[in-house]
Amino acid sequence: MKTLVAGWFSFEQMGATAGDLMARDVACEWLTQAGRTWDVAVAAPFTGGVDWRTVDPAAYDEVVFVCGPFGNGWPITEFLPRFAHCRLLGLDLSMLQPLEEWNPFELLIERDSSRRAHPDLALVARQATVPVVGLILIHPQPEYGERDRHQSANAALQRLVAARELAPVTIDTRLDVNATGLRTPAEVESLIARMDVVLTTRLHGMVLAIKNGVPAVVIDPVAGGAKIRRQAETLGWPVVFSTEQVSDEALDRAFADCLQAPARAMARACAGRAAEVLDGCRREFLASLQGRAQRKG
Repeated sequence: MKTLVAGWFSFEQMGATAGDLMARDVACEWLTQAGRTWDVAVAAPFTGGVDWRTVDPAAYDEVVFVCGPFGNGWPITEFLPRFAHCRLLGLDLSMLQPLEEWNPFELLIERDSSRRAHPDLALVARQATVPVVGLILIHPQPEYGERDRHQSANAALQRLVAARELAPVTIDTRLDVNATGLRTPAEVESLIARMDVVLTTRLHGMVLAIKNGVPAVVIDPVAGGAKIRRQAETLGWPVVFSTEQVSDEALDRAFADCLQAPARAMARACAGRAAEVLDGCRREFLASLQGRAQRKG
């Protein structure tokens, strides 16, 4: 006989969260440790399990309902009668009614109830981390007359994001109207500095990434390359594509390379060289101003 693992991920449009899925994984791990075989009841958009509405209830002798608020209302009132013959266990639930009024579980290890509270199961979920990636995309710039190329370059980076498991963070460097709620240069740069990799079609997306030692996968969206490619060459940053040469395969290889330590070291080296050159620019600028002041004096 089997155990059926259910939760809010088992019902459509019931607000299942990352924490619910982490708690589900902990429950399944514990069941395996106990020598039990199990199925997980899922509903769209989740996959890899069974549909509790159509599965044979007689195939299970135990149901574990895991994580989230739990009360005596729909869809619980439809779910529980279907598995009324099963031993019912509750894990990591916030019981919405006092237990003396309603407690359908033979074993309840609640997250919180009128009786007691425990730490949430997500605290012991063994969750792999994924890269945190800044996505900094250009808006159409009429001065270049390249709207289609801009859209094509942005779409290439969006496909890269869609093809990999990563945590994308959309960052808008424009501050007169900002699409992501950022208000100051410090806010923009602080966010970029915390990324593992930046994917960008914007010049300052690349510049601020390199400044903070963050590797950048860059597409210059202007035919033949323009200010972005020229700036990359000036900085010595090699991971720049033109719209004519870019491919999904090349972007994927570049992204994988940018996740490695040598790429971060290269970004820091580029930033260091740029700072030295700009210090020379500062001295030239100041000398010019001082010379003009002396001539006027």
